[in-house]
Amino acid sequence: MEPSYLLPPLILHPFADAAASIEVLEGAKDASRLLGGETADSPSEALRDKLLAGRYAELRMLLFVGKDVFRWIGQCLDFAAREPRLRGRSLVEQSFAELLIGHTPPDVGVKLRRWGVTDYVRIFSRSIGIYVQFQGPPAQEILGPDYLRNYYRYADYAYSCWKEETQFPTLSSEEFSFVLYASGEYSKLLEDQWQR
Repeated sequence: MEPSYLLPPLILHPFADAAASIEVLEGAKDASRLLGGETADSPSEALRDKLLAGRYAELRMLLFVGKDVFRWIGQCLDFAAREPRLRGRSLVEQSFAELLIGHTPPDVGVKLRRWGVTDYVRIFSRSIGIYVQFQGPPAQEILGPDYLRNYYRYADYAYSCWKEETQFPTLSSEEFSFVLYASGEYSKLLEDQWQR
């Protein structure tokens, strides 16, 4: 059975350049050395700095994913407000976030796994948790080392608080669907449509 409603597409923009991605990987390697007690050529303070820089890069990437998710949620709310059969259902931001995270349409899950994103539930929930804390990237200097080392815990908690701040109706992937695009993929699709 086809879903009753096709929501706007979720478009994920590039959220880090190659340097930031490398920084994240280097931070992860350094963190494992630091936590494993392995000695390195660099002093441990330098390793800690690399770990924090890597964590900060991860936080920034997730914040931009959160920005894309909230842009999509806003478009979904606009769609629901214009659809007569949905107006009385009291849909809120959390309804659409739960569709994305807890009731992911099968096609979206398949595409994410094809992209190599297996733990998308955690990525999307943390991206929301970070975005509700920071609407834009905070300067690394204002974030304490403990926060940066454990930002994912704060993100998880912020997501839980945000999700539980209101009662909301849940949406099922049997009734609602949407398409997921990388921004370059979506731009190419639009370009192809314009050329026809």
